[in-house]
This record gives sequence, structure tokens and C-alpha cells, in this order.
Amino acid sequence: MDEQSHMYELEFPGPAVSDTDGNGPVLVHALDGYADAGHALKLLREHLTSNLTTELVASFDVDELIDYRSRRPMMTFEDRFTGVEEPQLNLYAVRDSAGKPFLLLAGAEPDLRWEGFVSAVAGLAERFGVKTVVGLHAIPMAVPHTRPVSVTGHGSNPDLRKNLRSWDGAMRIPGSAAGMLELRMADKGYDTVGLSVHVPHYLAQNDYPEAVLGMLGALRSTVDLQLPDGELPAEAAELREQIDAQVSSSAEITQVVEALEHQYDEATHAAQPRELLIADGEAIPTGDDLASEFEAFLAEQAGDEGDESAS
Repeated sequence: MDEQSHMYELEFPGPAVSDTDGNGPVLVHALDGYADAGHALKLLREHLTSNLTTELVASFDVDELIDYRSRRPMMTFEDRFTGVEEPQLNLYAVRDSAGKPFLLLAGAEPDLRWEGFVSAVAGLAERFGVKTVVGLHAIPMAVPHTRPVSVTGHGSNPDLRKNLRSWDGAMRIPGSAAGMLELRMADKGYDTVGLSVHVPHYLAQNDYPEAVLGMLGALRSTVDLQLPDGELPAEAAELREQIDAQVSSSAEITQVVEALEHQYDEATHAAQPRELLIADGEAIPTGDDLASEFEAFLAEQAGDEGDESAS
């Protein structure tokens, strides 16, 4: 047994992950913790595993990968400690609506041993005959909630992202385990594609089901998976009503959203996606004020609806 295989425990007997023709599955990874704007990756994981046939393939040893002091797990205390919400990082075999299998690597992004983690994932990919690796990302952007969700495509195989907006130019950004997976898996000869959904930055700290719908659409068109929308459209419509009500109640918020719409429309017309990146204080001076007002609004909604709805 190699060193990397100590990072995870395989289920035995394991589920079948090849299709009827013996072809290996697509590997989709959704690691939250780095930049899960709108909690989109967490919501996507919950949506897929609750709406599709899902079996556990392997569970990673989070003690090897998580720095608990940087992301302290929540514990329940009464007259004593009675429970802890332990982080999880698992590999699942999922079957889409047509019964086609794919692998889903989902859970907490590793804090530690990224190279070892990538090697472990590569070993699992080789074991199950994976050829294509898809990474999901949710990033906060200076985009309005009143425009369609957009997705930027990147990765080693241009054909997989030909229908998506691509990035023009180079930049340096903080690294992530998901980014390292895309880089190293491409180095190992896998076809890689990353799907980065854009979430309005003023809604980045709250559940945003519209972003999940954008991810599902991109997955369908990129790797030909039949994935259900389930209750997401209704949830997105309900949230949109709440946001629109808050916008209409404040002239300041309306002004800022209109400014974002103008910026978005101009950038889209000019086909310059870099202009859609989150702007600095000078470009959108009232962005922070908008975020604060929305956060206060959502906190008020949560208080009215009770703890269950807030969670």
C-alpha cells in the first residue's frame, strides 16, 4: 500500500462505477472552504446526493488534511460536550437521471498536504478508469442578481469548454486544492475542465441556489450528464422575490444594482469577462454598503422565520 492510499479508506465491496460499455466515469470535484460563494458547492453536493442514487466509494482521513485551528468544527455543549460537526471529504459514485455513473469528490477542502492529496486522488482516478476531471468553483463577482448566472470555463481541454466564456490574459491568484487538482491532473495526462460560476458578491455569504442551477447547466453541456433541477428553481424564485423586495425598498440599493447592471451589460457586450471581476472600492464605492444592507435584511428574515429556517 502506497503512502497516499493511507489518506482514504475504500468501501468494500465497492459500487460499480463503469457504464454498460465498460467506460470509466467522469470525476467531478467540489471542495468547499476556499471560495464557496453563495454556498454553491455545499448546496450542489446536497442536491446531487439527495436527488440521485449515491453510494460511498472512499472516505478521506480528515485528520491528515484539515487544520482544525483554522476551521474549528462546531461543538454542542449543554452541561457537557455532547457532539461535534466533524468535517468530511468523501468520494461518491453517483448515477445521473439516465443511470450513467460518475464520481463526485466533495466536502472540506484540505488545508494540508496538497501534493499528497492530489496523488491520492490520481491513484483513485487510475483505479476507476477516469479520463476526464471536472472542477467546480463558486466565486464572488461584481455581477447583479438580475442577470443570468454566467460561468467561466478553464482547463487543459479547450473542446470541453468551447461553449463557455473563457478568460483572456494572465493573472496571479491565491492557490486552492481544487486549483492544484486541475493543474496536477492535467500534468498527469487527464482531460481537465474547471467551471467557475459567478455569484453576486453581495450575496456571497448566503445560500444562492441560482448558482447551483448555473453549475448544473454547465455540467450538462460539458460532460453530458443528465442532472435534475429538483426544487432549485422554486427556491431560486423565492429568494429572488425577497431580494427584489429589498432592492425596491431602498433607493440606495436600487442605484447600486442598476450600476452593476450597466457594468455587466457593457462588459458582456464588449466580450471582456475580466471587467466582471469583483471591483475595488473606487469602481463600486457602495458595494460594501449594499452587502451590509442585504446581510441585515437576511438576518432579519432569519429571525422572523426561526432558527430552523435560518439554518
